[in-house]
Amino acid sequence: GTAALDPAMVQKYSSIPQPSETVMAEYVWLDAVGNTRSKTRTLPPKKTSLDQLPKWNFDGSSTDQAPGDDSEVILVPCAVYPDPFRTGANNVLVMCEAVTPNGDAIESNSRSAAAKVFEKYPDEVPWFGLEQEYTLFNLDQKTPLGWPEGGFPGPQGPYYCGTGPENMFGRAISEAHYAACLYAGIQISGTNGEVMPGQWEYQVGPCVGIAAADQLSISRYILARVCEDFQVYCTLHPKPITQGDWNGAGCHTNFSTKKMREKGGLDEIKEAIYKLGAKHAQHIAAYGEGNELRLTGKFETASMDEFSYGVANRGCSVRIGRETEADGCGYLEDRRPSSNCDPYIVTGMVMETCMGPKAPEIKASNKDLA
Repeated sequence: GTAALDPAMVQKYSSIPQPSETVMAEYVWLDAVGNTRSKTRTLPPKKTSLDQLPKWNFDGSSTDQAPGDDSEVILVPCAVYPDPFRTGANNVLVMCEAVTPNGDAIESNSRSAAAKVFEKYPDEVPWFGLEQEYTLFNLDQKTPLGWPEGGFPGPQGPYYCGTGPENMFGRAISEAHYAACLYAGIQISGTNGEVMPGQWEYQVGPCVGIAAADQLSISRYILARVCEDFQVYCTLHPKPITQGDWNGAGCHTNFSTKKMREKGGLDEIKEAIYKLGAKHAQHIAAYGEGNELRLTGKFETASMDEFSYGVANRGCSVRIGRETEADGCGYLEDRRPSSNCDPYIVTGMVMETCMGPKAPEIKASNKDLA
């Protein structure tokens, strides 16, 4: 029925006053395939700080994260945010790690390993900025927003950062997500319409260390909840439309250390790029499912078969911005991660590789940086 979507019916129950001695805590975790799951518990207000939030558990056999005969998985709170869906009280979203009853990280818990990487290099103060692209579809999961059913819209060109009803499809969702993230304290730094119609992007960061992946994960949860309300399907697939000339979707990862941001940091950036190039195959293997459909050397991507870097070159694996080149310090942009990548794996791997041993120099694609 439609009662659940009737605004008057929703308002009837959402306007019920919440007792002041209660807080609703939404515990969020990543399931076996990287999607967000969540469930709610009632807590007293004094229990909502990170050091006071209790552990919880869930049935891992229902999420492919544990066998049926030993199904209990423990949720360990790692980060807490104001809940943008239950405003008017001190309700919270709680990002969690999933562990066994003995406290060991389960197989799908990639946060644990990433946190250990960042703990080794506190003096580096690593900053990450993550550019999350996503594509909106009708609930048939076949037709992107704004596309004719069973057909195609006009060619790419007018949609990127565009305006007008003939070009922009889903702006209300992007705006709602932006507002909800700001309320939740996510360091969301911007949003824009993307090259393919029905596709959008938002950016999280700069955040320090593990906080970048925590915030991106919660922002993905918020996006899924917003799309629930709008009854629109959202996919993070890196190449949702394979027929025709359409851009894919990525999660470009901007990275810097303290030394990279200081005077003379460009040399540090180049050394890091050489290290990333030396481990190109390992990074590609970890950067997301279906990425081979996107990293073809077309549509603002580099081929996954060959590593490259350059200044202001969006056809390279790693890009150095013009401002970074001019200033002699700044950050690098790894353009290889897919939109459905695991942000804990990506950020932890970038950090570990860039802290590794020196690698052979790689010739830049741009003559002015050779």
